[in-house]
Amino acid sequence: MLCFILHHIAFTAESKTLKIKDKDVKKLGSMMAGVYNNETQVKENASFPSMNLYIKPILKDEINGVWYYVEQENTTTPGNPTSQKVYYLYKLNDTTIITKVYEIKNPAQYIGGWKDEQKLTPLTIDSLIEGKGCEIELHKRKQQVYSGSTPWGGCGNLMKGADYTSTEVVIYKKKLVIWERGWSEKGKQVWGSNKGGYSFIKKKK
Repeated sequence: MLCFILHHIAFTAESKTLKIKDKDVKKLGSMMAGVYNNETQVKENASFPSMNLYIKPILKDEINGVWYYVEQENTTTPGNPTSQKVYYLYKLNDTTIITKVYEIKNPAQYIGGWKDEQKLTPLTIDSLIEGKGCEIELHKRKQQVYSGSTPWGGCGNLMKGADYTSTEVVIYKKKLVIWERGWSEKGKQVWGSNKGGYSFIKKKK
């Protein structure tokens, strides 16, 4: 537990919180959307695998927040995603934006949807499975900087021998830093980086 707290403090060092306005949700969504990779990070630290990240707006007719299809892949195996999820962003109160994270039923049919929008047409709210306790609470630190994390111990996940996972994020205008880790019931880290999150640089909108 102490290990997590120390890493968390280092990761979200900017503790100042600005007020959230209604328009901030769409602004944040616009910042997040795009095509990313972490090639700069890999050149500096080869212990990180080379990854692509794609964030594509979906369900544009929904008025209460913004929705995104998110696909991640290793650059050595393009078209074979390591992760496919849907994010839903909405304003909770005047200091917090929530990002709900959803698993996708039958995800294989949506592979490549970030570049072929027709593939995402069948993707509806009924196609999603909400990750209970896995929402990310985001706070505005500067005009174009947001950061936050999942509630500690709330996101149950048995992957690779873990009991739950944690996710921490920092969002900049053209960069996303995402740190996901798995933890045992006793608070011991069982998977994920010990050196910080993936640092994704936006390559195009």
